[in-house]
Parts: sequence; structure tokens; C-alpha cells
Amino acid sequence: MNAKYVKRESYLNFLQRHKDKPIIKVVSGVRRSGKSTLFLLFKQELIDSGVPENHIISVNFENMAFDELRDPQKLYRYLKKLTAEKSMYYIFLDEIQHVQEFERVVDSLFLEDNIDLYITGSNAYFLSGEIATLLSGRYVELAMLPLSFQEYVNWHKQNDRYKTDEAFFNDYLKSSFPYALFTDNDQELLEYLQGLYSTVVLNDIITRLSVQDVQVLEKVLATLFSTIGSLVNTNKLTNTLKSAGAAISNKTVEKYIAGILDSLIMYRAERYDIHGRQLLNSQEKYYVVDIGLRQLILRDHREDFGHIVENIVYLELLRRYQKVYVGKTKKYEVDFVAINDQQEITYYQVALTALDEQVLTRELRSLQSIDDQYPKYLLTLDQLNKTANYDGIKKMNVIDWLLQA
Repeated sequence: MNAKYVKRESYLNFLQRHKDKPIIKVVSGVRRSGKSTLFLLFKQELIDSGVPENHIISVNFENMAFDELRDPQKLYRYLKKLTAEKSMYYIFLDEIQHVQEFERVVDSLFLEDNIDLYITGSNAYFLSGEIATLLSGRYVELAMLPLSFQEYVNWHKQNDRYKTDEAFFNDYLKSSFPYALFTDNDQELLEYLQGLYSTVVLNDIITRLSVQDVQVLEKVLATLFSTIGSLVNTNKLTNTLKSAGAAISNKTVEKYIAGILDSLIMYRAERYDIHGRQLLNSQEKYYVVDIGLRQLILRDHREDFGHIVENIVYLELLRRYQKVYVGKTKKYEVDFVAINDQQEITYYQVALTALDEQVLTRELRSLQSIDDQYPKYLLTLDQLNKTANYDGIKKMNVIDWLLQA
């Protein structure tokens, strides 16, 4: 494998499964998470399988060379002209949110029997509301994240770079974006993350929401970054910002949070009533898509390592499960309730260590209060007694768990 690229096996498998199927393949994810590289690798697989290169058509709408094609009529005519033959064509449309009324173009191309269509977007809102309704039942979505810890370690080992798993983990916390693999030092990485952060904030939040007071938006972002793993109440968040001198209302805070989530720089974990098997409307937790971005903005927040590990676990659960919630029993909170596509549940509690008996008791009680038979895990960084079993609650080392296939 070319050391320049990270081969994302699970994501490539998704594209392979749906190849030539009469359905639109949508890849969403925060900027620079690897969407374009995924398409590049998949297109090479198509060529290797015998697909003629002139039957693979690519348009990246962030490339000025294609600015004219942001007009839906011009884009449609351009693609129709290139796909005049009856044999199969593979069309890749990158960052399609830049095209006005792109859903009409996509829907029209979908009607053609000789077109297999793949699109990407860097914002959650590009498949929301009326767009999702129009394309309903006609697309499958791959929600792409930056590198998993397993992908990060595998790439290093494939390129003959060896460390202990613990050393790899500490490096991984600096950033999980693929480009981080190719930076030479921490300063270069920070400069890259600063550019990425600025691009997301400017292009995907400020411009779309027509934000007038950028400083207030950045205060909202910094506050959410600082409270990862903690329950957030919008009213309290607004009051906190007001006490810090920001002139802002609840409505504006909610608008900014929606824009932040749409940019995919952060994710929201809703609360789930475990006994009632239903979502709760009050409070939720927020997690950042990359710990490196958080450390860029919050240089002095080193003391909350437990929440940082919890954030890493949350992102990994998003990769492995269909839905991930924050759990609530009658008396306690459960860090995560993960539900797969078969509607099977797994519970997770996360702690830095559980070697102290009082800490162990506290971490186990929320899982022990659940009376069903679904799997329950306590994840810690402990090396000692790291595979204990407490009446069916399995303890695992976080790093070992992250490296599981």
C-alpha cells in the first residue's frame, strides 16, 4: 500500500457492498476526514477491476476548475454528455453541497440505468429537511470519521514504525486526522489543525448561519469543547456565557449549536431512559470529532483526561454501532448505551482507573442497576486486573478494546 494513503478497509467495504446497486452512495464527514482519499482508493479499485478510466468521472466542487458546474443545469448537461454510451459509468461528486439544488441533479442522474453515483458532503445539513425527503429511500449514507486508533496503529506498523500501544495512544490523542500522520513535529500539526478549525468555523458555520458576532460563536464552541462528557443544559450554557460578558439569547445559542453539529466538528449524545426504552428531552452530552482540535482551542485543559478518554470511546462506538446514547437508570447515569442494527444493546461505563475500591463500586453500580441481560463493560486504562469480571460486567483495558477488530 502506498504510504501516502491510509486504506480505510471498513469504509471501502461499504462502497464495495453497494457498488452497481441502484442506490446513491453518500459519504458524509467533517472536512479532511478522508472522504476524497476514500474515493481515490475506490476509483483505483475500479480501474484494477477493468473499468475504463473514461467511465470514471470525478468533480470536486472545491476545485475552482469546476466552479461553473455549481450551476445545476450546467452540471447535469456536463455529466449527461460524458455518459452518452449505454455501458456503466461511475460518477463521483465531491463536496456537492456547493451546488445549488444539487438534489435535483442527483435525483435525475439516479434515474439513469448506466450511472452509479457517489457523492460527499462536509456538512450534516446537506442531507436534511426537504433534501432528505426528496431522496428518501434512494440513498445509503456512510458517516465517516477521522482515523480510528486501530487504523492509526496499523498504518504505523505497515510503514515499519513501532512503539508500545500506550505510546501510540498518547500520540493518537494529538490528532486523529489522516494528515497528522505526515506532519514532522507538534508545531506543524498545530498549524494544520488551526487551518482546519478556521476553515470549518468560517465556511461551515459562520457563512451558513450568517453569524455577525464571531467572538460569541467561538465562545460557544470553546464552552462546548470544555464540557465534553458533561451534561449540558442550554439555559445554563446561555447564563454562563452571559456571566462572561457575552450578549446572547437561548435562541441564538441553540442556533449556534445546531450549526456546530451540522459542521460535524462535534456530535451530540442524547439521553436514553434505559428502563423506559425511550429518549429523554432534557440535557445531553457533546463530544468533539478530534481531541487535537480541542487541545488547540483549550491549551490549559489537561486535567480532565477522563473525559478525553470518554470522548475517544464515544467516537469508536459511533464506528461500531448504529446508535449511541447516554444512559439513565432511575438513580444513576450510564456513560453509553450502544445499539446495533439488530436493535441489540451493549452498555459501557468509562473510567481512567478502577483500582480503588470506592471508585470501582461507584463505576459498577450504574451497570448493576440495569436488570436486563445485555452485555455490560467497564472500560479503564488499568493494566492491573484489566480483564476482571464482576458478576457478568466485563472489565477491559480501553487501548485493548480500541484495537479489537
